[in-house]
Amino acid sequence: MNSMRLRTKFLLSLILISSALTFATLMIVQQRLRARSRTDIGEALRNSVVTFKNFQKQREETLERSAGLLADLPNLRALMTTQDETTIQDGTLGLWRLAGSDLLALSDRAGRLVALHTAAGGLRSETAQTLLRNSLDAGESRDWWFGGEHLYQVFLQPVYFGSPSQGVMLGVLAVGYEVGPDVAQEVSQIASSEVAFHYGSTLAVSTLTLGQEADMQRQIGSLSATSGSGTLDLDLDGERFTATSVKLPPGGSPAVTLTVLKSYNQTIAFLKNLNRWLVAVGFAAVLAGSFLVFLIADRFTRPLADLVFGVRALEKGDFSHPLPPPTGDEAGELTEAFRRMRESLQETGRELLHAERLATIGQMASAITHDLRHPLTSVLAYAEFLSEGNLPEAQRKDSYEEIRLAVNRMVDLTNSLLEFSRDRRSLHLVFCDVEDCVQRVVRAVRSRPEFRRIAITVWHEGRCEGWFDLRRLERVFHNLLLNACEAVSPEHGAVEVRTRQTPGGVEIRIEDNGAGIPETIRETVFQPFVSSGKENGTGLGLAVVERMVQDHGGSVSIERTGETGTVFKVTLPFATPAGAAAASDSAPPALT
Repeated sequence: MNSMRLRTKFLLSLILISSALTFATLMIVQQRLRARSRTDIGEALRNSVVTFKNFQKQREETLERSAGLLADLPNLRALMTTQDETTIQDGTLGLWRLAGSDLLALSDRAGRLVALHTAAGGLRSETAQTLLRNSLDAGESRDWWFGGEHLYQVFLQPVYFGSPSQGVMLGVLAVGYEVGPDVAQEVSQIASSEVAFHYGSTLAVSTLTLGQEADMQRQIGSLSATSGSGTLDLDLDGERFTATSVKLPPGGSPAVTLTVLKSYNQTIAFLKNLNRWLVAVGFAAVLAGSFLVFLIADRFTRPLADLVFGVRALEKGDFSHPLPPPTGDEAGELTEAFRRMRESLQETGRELLHAERLATIGQMASAITHDLRHPLTSVLAYAEFLSEGNLPEAQRKDSYEEIRLAVNRMVDLTNSLLEFSRDRRSLHLVFCDVEDCVQRVVRAVRSRPEFRRIAITVWHEGRCEGWFDLRRLERVFHNLLLNACEAVSPEHGAVEVRTRQTPGGVEIRIEDNGAGIPETIRETVFQPFVSSGKENGTGLGLAVVERMVQDHGGSVSIERTGETGTVFKVTLPFATPAGAAAASDSAPPALT
């Protein structure tokens, strides 16, 4: 993030923080809702069990009163005294219908079944006899009977001839109601849940589907282990339920267990829908917060960004770049301070530029005056000699020659100064060989009397032909060779010129065995009016060389210098014929 803008850092930081806090809050809310949902389901199951127990208690009281009333009817006592099963079976049919129960059974005093009436059918006499015998042996006044896939809650009432305290027991009356699909559906509506009744390890009746009943039958052991101890999660035919179980009285063997099941799929669907809403609300909150943060960050950081643009413009030399209007905060104070600093820098720059121009003019005037004074003095002195009428011819010629040399030095100085007023468009490019140019310059330098004993060697490698300004190229090599010859001793001096073709142009090295360039001027040797150890030096030779080489698109540098000598390296790129033609067409007349 180091290369990011301050506004971007501020925006990303706040977005990350707000996103993390928002989604952490949403996760906590989701977990709390999930836990609360499970708690609510468990509470609803327990309330359902309590509701069923109250409902069951009312039915038991009603059925118990009905059994007591039937047992006290004289008609029933009269039928029991007959001891005839057919009479009793037929005679109790009306009494059973009068009672409105789902089951009515009578046994004699020995416990033998003598009458049986059921509304649903399916309960055989043998099964009823066994169930009745088990209930009588257990001594219970109420019990659960299961037979023929029907579950009944039965209330047992002895039938006496006379008062119970003094009479003789004629038999036992059993009255019961069936816990069937209708009852299960009624209980399910009361409990707002699915219900299932188990007789021991057998699923007797439920409001579940057939597939769910089959899965539940396989998990009855788990339900029995958790009966009355809490809730249990079940997966029935792909649907998740939370269930709780309670054993119904009386607690005989096998016992009847009621299981109340609450579908967790509805809760999961609700939680998923809630999750989607929470995520949507979270994203909306993050987006809204991000937009607000962006507006705030842009409002606070915009002056800083404008100030940065102003600093960059100042770096490029633009002092007129508009700055943001001043505000009353720290950014406004910083902008105002920068405005004052820029104005101060601009004023200081103008003063420095003026002083530098004056110094440059003075330096140039001093150098030109110094360089022109000696030739002019020579011209004046020898002109006075020539004015004498009795001057010998030989002395007259010598004076003329000295005047000509002085004038040539002044012309060279003037031409060097004129080179700084020309641009690259004044190049006159012709197709030439750099090797031939070097040879001509070498011959010209060798012809000078003071350099005749200096060994000048030329080495050539490859084809060095291209489009160059021949006159300026000769001036470059002439200045470099002249400096090299002046730097070596006349007795043991040696100068080597090596030209080599490169992939993109020509490379020229001029090496001498002189004392090297003084360390004080090595960094400024290519600047105008920089010279050392030359009696008649103008200080413009290397500056002119650099300017002309750069006009060709090349470069000149000091490759090596020291006590063993100096090496100058010049690189010149090849110009294309099209570029040469364009330069020639647009070139103004050359100044000479």
